Amino acid sequence: MTRRLTGTNSAAIAAEFVRARTHAGSPAMGMVMTLIVVIDEDAVDSALEAARLASHEHPARVLAVVLGSSRGSADVDAEVTVGAGWGGEMALIRLSGEVVRHPESVVLPLLLPDSPVVAWWPGAAPVDPASDPLGQLAQRRITDTQTSTNPSTRALHVQCAAYSAGNTDLAWTRLTPWRALLAVSLDQHPLKVSAGSVSAERVNPSADLLVAWLASRLRVDIVRSVSDGPGVTEVVLETAEGPIRIQRDDGRHAIFSSPGNPDRPVALKRRDVPELLAEELRRLDEDNVYAATARYLTRSLASRPGSRRSPIRKGSKK
Repeated sequence: MTRRLTGTNSAAIAAEFVRARTHAGSPAMGMVMTLIVVIDEDAVDSALEAARLASHEHPARVLAVVLGSSRGSADVDAEVTVGAGWGGEMALIRLSGEVVRHPESVVLPLLLPDSPVVAWWPGAAPVDPASDPLGQLAQRRITDTQTSTNPSTRALHVQCAAYSAGNTDLAWTRLTPWRALLAVSLDQHPLKVSAGSVSAERVNPSADLLVAWLASRLRVDIVRSVSDGPGVTEVVLETAEGPIRIQRDDGRHAIFSSPGNPDRPVALKRRDVPELLAEELRRLDEDNVYAATARYLTRSLASRPGSRRSPIRKGSKK
């Protein structure tokens, strides 16, 4: 059930949540968090669909905020939805006029009491999410540099440089299966890695994070090479007994090769945004590994080009 409110305010939106739940026969709240989604008008449908699917695992009050023009008088319009496939409840809030400069004044009264708050920017994110008016309300702040309107590699560097406890990026979340498989491969083959390489599309922030993670953990040079994709296509770790290689050409299946063993197929499917978002909502504490990787990447970029200490080197297309 969806109810549209025009020229409204926070109190009216909160009252509509209660009325809609009562009308649906479920006045008690079983939601575990508030999810603030900051979106552009043209991305509303895709972002809300991802949030709706994630809400099946994490019932939440979803506050989707569209920031319009800051000119003119303040105006707040909302669409409040309870049910309709949502694991909790949702309000799509469109702001225009002076209130655009202070969106927290509308959102703050709508946060669920005594429960975590997560902010998600599906597209362009603020330079410093932790100091953003809506980001300040959240314990966890999720960006996605892969979908940034700016060059995604540059956007990743900006986010890493502005890292604060609680920040994360879906470009990092996309690496979870890769990192798990690489960790298992080194557990199975406890060999010293002398060098490595990561092949991926030219513009792929996940690949840059993977290079930084491997370089920081293994303390070796990792070459970043360009492939046709999709996404990350190959990781090679060189050892004295031969290379450990994971190669994925189709975005779904990979071949795992290791010294002294036959090649074997492994599932390594590229995941959609709802699955990535649901994974990030499972943890509300700081991701220390991402924090260390972001700091390492920032330090490596600050080093002079050609420095022997720089862990990231660009390779040619294979």
